[in-house]
Amino acid sequence: MSKVLPPLVEQKLHHFAHRARELEQLMSSPEIASDSQAILAHGKELGTLHRPVTLYGEYKKSVEAIAENESIAKDSSEDPELRELAKEELKELETKIDDLVDNLIDLVLVDDKNASKNVIVEIRAGTGGDEAALFVADLFRMYSRFADKNGWRVDVLNSSPTALKGFKEIMFSLAGDSVGRDMRYEMGGHRVQRVPETESQGRIHTSAVTVAVMPEAEEVDVDVNDNDIEIDYFRASGPGGQKVNKTSSAVRMKHIPTGLVVSIQDESSQHKNRAKAMKVLRSRLYDLYERERASKERDLRRGQIGSGDRNQRIRTYNFPQNRVTDHRISENFNLDKVLIEGDLSKVLEILRGHDREEQLKNL
Repeated sequence: MSKVLPPLVEQKLHHFAHRARELEQLMSSPEIASDSQAILAHGKELGTLHRPVTLYGEYKKSVEAIAENESIAKDSSEDPELRELAKEELKELETKIDDLVDNLIDLVLVDDKNASKNVIVEIRAGTGGDEAALFVADLFRMYSRFADKNGWRVDVLNSSPTALKGFKEIMFSLAGDSVGRDMRYEMGGHRVQRVPETESQGRIHTSAVTVAVMPEAEEVDVDVNDNDIEIDYFRASGPGGQKVNKTSSAVRMKHIPTGLVVSIQDESSQHKNRAKAMKVLRSRLYDLYERERASKERDLRRGQIGSGDRNQRIRTYNFPQNRVTDHRISENFNLDKVLIEGDLSKVLEILRGHDREEQLKNL
């Protein structure tokens, strides 16, 4: 017996298909053709609907094909060889439809409009001093290796290095397929337990860092008024306050209505730093507005484990036991494979599956 779509999921997909047809008609109308902003916004929305609408079409065709083959397989008047072929095709169709149902449930219940977006990641040292800063560097390497495995592009936006080759904080963007879908599960508190190199008595220390993951916003997502921005320029500095730039190329950008502040100093060019600062500011504003919107819908999505609570401790990396524990699913993984090799695929696969089951329970 093959899986079937829950009625509420199918209802949502039917709405997606209707909206996609509506957008196609809008974009072909003469009134919209001359409005570049509307074309951009409608085109972007249509792009997010393409995959669920396409898979839903395949699902409906597969359901029809199953009914047809079941009819042939049960019809004693049919040619025995044809009945056997119908039975074989049924097995293939049932496997296909099971995969389609899982993917469609993910797209409707687990994924959201930010699942296909690129992201900006901020990793900050918490308790633990130098050891926490070194762990920030460890996590950055882990995400960089994971990005490389997935063909994602990594671009460092800003960093505060320490003398011991750690980071007080580092901010970077990740661009590629399904970045938003996967990286949202990384938001929260990450804890490390290990013996620091500076520890002479071999005692295990516990340090913590926080990871924030924000969808990368575009101009069409957030309109930032130039009059709402206050910009200062200053000289960049390295570890311990050491000057690394004699010109005022670093940029501090403040959004007056919200009080959000972004400082970028990684580039030697003032123009590049300003562009990066605006990119981060726009994403932080989008994240802020999305959180305010999501808080109003909390009851609808209360089971989502990727909800993004920055204060939630999500994972512990235990070096003495070579173990990584994800506390949301109470699962253990090999530390070398996850942290050193950057192989997060199994962790994320289980998290997505758990997320799917929680969402189905809440239907």
